[in-house]
Amino acid sequence: MTAAWEEWGDAPAERIDLRPYQTDAIARINDCVARGVRRIMTQLATGAGKTHIASSMTAAQDKPVIFTVPAIELVDQTLEKFHREGIRDVGVMQAQHRLTDSSRPIQIASVQTLMRREIPPAELVFIDEAHKVFTFYGKWFTDPAWKEVPFIGLSATPWAKGLGRLYQELIIAATTQDLIDLGYLSKFRVFAPAHPDLKGVRTIAGDYHEGDLGTAMDKAPLVADIVYTWLKHGQGRPTLCFAVNRVHAQHICERFKEAGVRAGYVDCFSTPSERIEVRQKFASGDFQVVVNVGVLTMGVDWDVRCIILARPTKSEMLFVQIIGRGLRPAEDKDHCLILDHSDTTSRLGFVTDIHHDELDDGDRRISNIRDRLKLPKECPMCACLRPPTTNVCPNCGFEAKAPNKVVMLDGELRELDRNKRGIINPAEVYGQLKFICGERGYKSGWAYHKATEYFGSKPIGFDAAPPCKPSREILRWEKSRRIAYAKGRARSLGP
Repeated sequence: MTAAWEEWGDAPAERIDLRPYQTDAIARINDCVARGVRRIMTQLATGAGKTHIASSMTAAQDKPVIFTVPAIELVDQTLEKFHREGIRDVGVMQAQHRLTDSSRPIQIASVQTLMRREIPPAELVFIDEAHKVFTFYGKWFTDPAWKEVPFIGLSATPWAKGLGRLYQELIIAATTQDLIDLGYLSKFRVFAPAHPDLKGVRTIAGDYHEGDLGTAMDKAPLVADIVYTWLKHGQGRPTLCFAVNRVHAQHICERFKEAGVRAGYVDCFSTPSERIEVRQKFASGDFQVVVNVGVLTMGVDWDVRCIILARPTKSEMLFVQIIGRGLRPAEDKDHCLILDHSDTTSRLGFVTDIHHDELDDGDRRISNIRDRLKLPKECPMCACLRPPTTNVCPNCGFEAKAPNKVVMLDGELRELDRNKRGIINPAEVYGQLKFICGERGYKSGWAYHKATEYFGSKPIGFDAAPPCKPSREILRWEKSRRIAYAKGRARSLGP
């Protein structure tokens, strides 16, 4: 047993009232059971209180219960939550755990241990993080001895292929957008670079090949440096960084430390005591950034206010689980800042747009509601999100006009709008042209005329834009204009 036991082992029980959607979810589960449904998947977004629903249902009946978890670190976390809510007649099935006791009516079990031991009797089974599918589940679910026992899957992302073969019915109790609207999750803002170079990275089992991806992300420089970007945008926000593999993660962590940032590191090989130390130092502020490889994607309820996504993925489930780590509300937290160095948001959309209303049975593609939505736009001047039918920004009054071309500026992160395009900042482009004008000694009107040519309209209202170093995109465009002018002049002069 970890040292965490001493922190809460003798703590008094805390009675936590159910939220309305939690009460509704329990009622819908009970209705399914009453109708004879025995395999029920329940979708509850990160922070919705899946364990609280399970503990409430467990406390309401005098029946033996099994609660399974797919990762060892979730065993004590679940045990703590049950214990704090007054459910203490609990045994644990996980290696040589201090609270191993098969005679107790409630068993919290790691799947890895459960599949190697005799399964204790139960009249209700909870499968936590049920999108993580084990071959063992298929055998257990179809065992005749367990035919009439309700199995309740709990997941924020029940979209794994083949889940519809295990579960008969899907209950969508609370989506990420639902919880944001209700104030139970934090709002978020996303910034992203142009595109990391993933050419040659293979796809294996629906996601990027980890070896190829690690090489691409660790050696090829990102458009915007991870550490520099965090220092500019995220400093002061407790941050989790998600890397591709151990080498990549250690490299990022070292660079943070070189920049004077207090950074920690954790991966699947970190010992339980090391993980506890990282968690405690993060909570106390001793660590400003924690870099990890795939171990902080489930069951993390830390006060996270910034997510660095340095691990590209094609998996909607992994993406939503990662971003979910930063959406738990906290005191004085107005939003979670997402620094996406992976281009994942550009490919998959925002986490609030990723939603499926049915289980995948492995034979047909499940529907995606985000394809049918009209999405809001981002103000190019102040980055305020405005309704799709509103042209005037409610924050700064800027009137949006459709530009003739979309320009992605190199070297800086650009906040994404819901159409997944980098936001054009006309003032900054004008400032870059001013910089070129000054460096080359051109007449002051040159920048104005070039900006007019670039945007296809006069740059009214941007005269005060300060000169700034031009991006490669602007330099290439300006060079192309000079070449075109020279060729045109040569033609006009003739032989």
